[in-house]
Amino acid sequence: MSRAAVAALCPRLARAGAAAVPSVCSAHPLVLEAALRLARERGEEVLVEATCNQVNQEGGYTGMTPAAFRRSVEELAARVGLAPGAVVLGGDHLGPNPWRHLPAEEALVRAERLVEAYARAGFLKLHLDTSMACGGDPPALAEDVAAARAARLAAVAEAAAPDPGRVAYVIGTEVPTPGGIRGAHAGPAPTAPDAAIATVERHRDAFAAAGLDAAFGRAVALVVQPGVEFGNDEVFAYDGAGGRALAPVLQRLPALAFEAHSTDYQSGRALAALVEDGFAILKVGPELTFALREALYALDAVAAALLGTPEPETLRGVVERVMVRRPEHWRGYCGDAPEEQRVLRHFGYSDRVRYYWPDPEVAAAVERLLAALEGRRIPAPLGRQYLGGLAAEGGPGPSAPRDLVVAAVQRVLRRYREACSLRQG
Repeated sequence: MSRAAVAALCPRLARAGAAAVPSVCSAHPLVLEAALRLARERGEEVLVEATCNQVNQEGGYTGMTPAAFRRSVEELAARVGLAPGAVVLGGDHLGPNPWRHLPAEEALVRAERLVEAYARAGFLKLHLDTSMACGGDPPALAEDVAAARAARLAAVAEAAAPDPGRVAYVIGTEVPTPGGIRGAHAGPAPTAPDAAIATVERHRDAFAAAGLDAAFGRAVALVVQPGVEFGNDEVFAYDGAGGRALAPVLQRLPALAFEAHSTDYQSGRALAALVEDGFAILKVGPELTFALREALYALDAVAAALLGTPEPETLRGVVERVMVRRPEHWRGYCGDAPEEQRVLRHFGYSDRVRYYWPDPEVAAAVERLLAALEGRRIPAPLGRQYLGGLAAEGGPGPSAPRDLVVAAVQRVLRRYREACSLRQG
């Protein structure tokens, strides 16, 4: 089950005995550099996924099309010494989500262009997500309607892909809210086994009706909710109950594995339990940019103390100014009280800051910070105050702030790799 999914995506990992593969869901260059450098170090493939909101035919919030994203990843891989063939690209939540406010047919036409752009650019793992209602749809979309829409998008991908026989699909309509839940929450209910089986059957029928049996034969995973999620200030840990209840699904559908979304901030033990319970793809995104932001803000505090940087010119000061000026990416996620918003827009687990790193003013502030500290010795007590273990990793000599940021992200990635390396019999 899970071994087949890993082999379809990352053959070297499968041959090494990996039972699952982490999916790096981020477009930030430093996060990607951390992932690519770790893959080079371990001699493994790395699965990198872009979401429909980050990267699309209209640019997304990163300003990149799928082709541009591919070029940027390949250029970065060459710079760190990782062979292009070791990078597997995927598209996440590919469907009408960015345009769901439009009438359904118009949103679906744009979703077709989205999937066409990803497939034509050579992305090999495509998560088809048509679970959301669009303009004119009932609030809850019927399963057969969602499946028919997914098949419609698969037909576009099959026609556009340079080598459609290599494209692997992920299906599933019971997907978590991208970026975490909003407000207070009792915790996610795991997917019911009957619902998971019904999803697969509806998709199989819809693909068959569209003449896409071969494409459905390349479906490697089903997105289900195992009971993991996070909000701004809480993490719902995996307790195993959801996976145990879903075990019969994999017995009935041996060609598929499970894909787990929103696994960010889960412990290593919880991630390993997910892998043991048949989750072959563990997606992580906000935790990676959360770790990036922690490291950058720590370096920002070091620079402020060492160089006397005025508050408005600090990285956090610049980010705050831009976030206040452009609140669309955090408003609605960070409560109503001004003091709560001030804290959560920077420090919440849902990591709203990640939407602002591509902003030219913020990006320039990051570069100024890294340049200001490059090669400068950070006094040990100051490093201890703000950098914690990262200061020890950097050593007592001149600082390499970029490497400290990469190391912070790799801490998260190593936890995932350790969990995914469990051997199954």
